[in-house]
Amino acid sequence: MNKKLKQLRHSAAHILAKAVKELYPEVKLGIGPAIRYGFYYDFDSPKPIKDQDLEKIEEKMKEIIRKDEKFIKKEIRLNEAMEIFKDEPYKLELLKNIENETVKVYKTGEFVDLCKGPHIKSAKKINPRALKLKRIAGAYWKGDEKNKMLTRIYGLLFSKEKKLKNHLKLIKEAKKRDHRKLGPKLDLFSFHSEAPGMPFLHSNGLIIFNELVSHWRKIQAKYDYHEVKLPNLLNVELWKKSGHYEHYQDNMFFTKNDKKEMALRPMDCPGAILLYQEKIRSYSELPLRISELGTVFRNEKSGELHGLFRVQQITQDDAHIFLTAKKIEIEVSKILKIVKEIYQPFSMKKRFFLSTKPKDAMGDDETWKKAEGALKNALEKNDIHYGIKKGDGAFYGPKIDLQMRDSMDRTWQMGTIQLDFFMPRRFKIKYINKHNEKKTPVIIHRCLMGALERFIGILTEHYAGAFPFWLSPVQVILIPVSGEKNMDYCMKVKGKLEARNIRAKIDKSLQSVSKRICSAEVQRIPYILVIGDKEEKSQIVSIRKRGNEKIRERKLEEFREILVNKIKNKD
Repeated sequence: MNKKLKQLRHSAAHILAKAVKELYPEVKLGIGPAIRYGFYYDFDSPKPIKDQDLEKIEEKMKEIIRKDEKFIKKEIRLNEAMEIFKDEPYKLELLKNIENETVKVYKTGEFVDLCKGPHIKSAKKINPRALKLKRIAGAYWKGDEKNKMLTRIYGLLFSKEKKLKNHLKLIKEAKKRDHRKLGPKLDLFSFHSEAPGMPFLHSNGLIIFNELVSHWRKIQAKYDYHEVKLPNLLNVELWKKSGHYEHYQDNMFFTKNDKKEMALRPMDCPGAILLYQEKIRSYSELPLRISELGTVFRNEKSGELHGLFRVQQITQDDAHIFLTAKKIEIEVSKILKIVKEIYQPFSMKKRFFLSTKPKDAMGDDETWKKAEGALKNALEKNDIHYGIKKGDGAFYGPKIDLQMRDSMDRTWQMGTIQLDFFMPRRFKIKYINKHNEKKTPVIIHRCLMGALERFIGILTEHYAGAFPFWLSPVQVILIPVSGEKNMDYCMKVKGKLEARNIRAKIDKSLQSVSKRICSAEVQRIPYILVIGDKEEKSQIVSIRKRGNEKIRERKLEEFREILVNKIKNKD
């Protein structure tokens, strides 16, 4: 978001607050920043503000814009601000945390808001035809569930009306692509109340899962990774030692075993560290790359669960690399190459971010500076353009965050490469250097596709359920024109395809050919083969490609080789 657009959106949030305050004088004001695609503002309203009220609020905003009210900045003393906002408890709370003697406010007509700015000079700089209020949601004050739930009104704002219309089309398309609807329709997965937030992968969904795992394993094999399988349930003392208990206990599942308190793992790293500690390690063994398809558990609140995007049980394509500090840049460079190979088939745009020291960080500033510098150097040596996410690192170290942009122009947080100097110290893990001295290694925590279940949800929406050939659960469906008469040839074709690991299925239903073709299209199957007397006599196949009504005839062997190459090239 450029600065000019950010200013427009931030100013629109203030106009939203002014409009709501004029329509509902009893509301109390929260905060209202600019966000991607628009803005929001939080309100504490005694009477519920509902979706049907948005049209009225939007019209009031446009009325304010037409009046061309000015944004006037003032710097006033703190006690004066306290007086202005004496009836606004949330503003007063913000003011009490300000140490300066003066604060900035912005006045729009009679409306005054506490804000650092900057804002546009005049309301008319906002194009009312490029503005639309989107939805209402609940949001805890300051994002803390211990605080009161406020009413958040989201709005969209673009520089031009055409951009708003295009965005609204994308929103409409996104609803059609919702993986929570497509998943059951394509027989990929389901959810059941007996296991809230824990997806049931059906056969079709498991095929996609296994293809992603196979893709991951083939790439890792080239980079000397050792895959392991570690326990899901571990003693709570381990999580206290690692620091996870302190930071994540509210999101962990606990139980008891032989009177000992146990926890399902929310992360994979402590188990990998125990594995490392099983014997004395030499410098010649490093880097030691331990990978795992680790099942982790997160105790999420029921209101936060969202299809495959927010679940309580996930499988991560995790890895933990034990190495010397001198090898950090080399190893991170290798991981960046793996990232490129893993994401190459998915036609998504990559963005990288360096996430720096958070407020709850472990360790000293000097170590953090050294760690952040190593990641920065690796990115720059690989000519990777990156942004900075200040304060967004893990509590034990800085990280490189990978974001992917899908076909709907939506950004998803995906993989991370996390550098960790502190957990090796906590666990007192060592290696013997070439001078026979004990030294502490560094750990790189590396998860590239992230949660595989979530990634399947993202891909479902990215492709609108029409997965590329190599990922499609059913790659070819055969439709015999005349059931028993053409079945032998159908079986022969199916056998020939399956002999080359092509997933084929025969539609044996008694529906008409046209209805079976329609059903295959609904299931987004890449290739439909209609098999009749002509095909059997000539030993050919009549091919209908997904999304194309044109029928082509080919020799079976020729068609099969085309499909084999598609699998090989991840098409």
